[in-house]
Order: sequence, then structure tokens, then C-alpha cells
Amino acid sequence: METKLKMVYWKGKRFWVGRLLEHPEIMTQGETLEELEENMKEAYLRMAMDDVPEEHKIKELTLTV
Repeated sequence: METKLKMVYWKGKRFWVGRLLEHPEIMTQGETLEELEENMKEAYLRMAMDDVPEEHKIKELTLTV
């Protein structure tokens, strides 16, 4: 299965930074554009929860910021 997504990216002071337009909560960085693309693919797959078993638990966390 192939999924096509759009990534907005820019050069920061030290790293290339990117965010998926379809999933703005998915953001990552890389030292090169190639590394940024690989990191983005990995981040998307993790966030898509493809590897989460059908029987899983959910726990709400409270963060103090």
C-alpha cells in the first residue's frame, strides 16, 4: 500500500525541519534532506500505529507545563 503525503520543510540553524501538512502533529528533523525524509517516514509509521496490536490499552496522562 502506498500513501502520499505532503511535507512542508525548512532549514533551521542546524537541522532541516519538516511537518506533514495532513498530520501537523507529526514533525521531525534531520541533518540532511535525505535524513529528514527518512525520519519523517519513520515518524509517520509510528504515529499511524500500524504496529499496535488489536488488544491494547489506553491511559490518559496529565502533564504539567
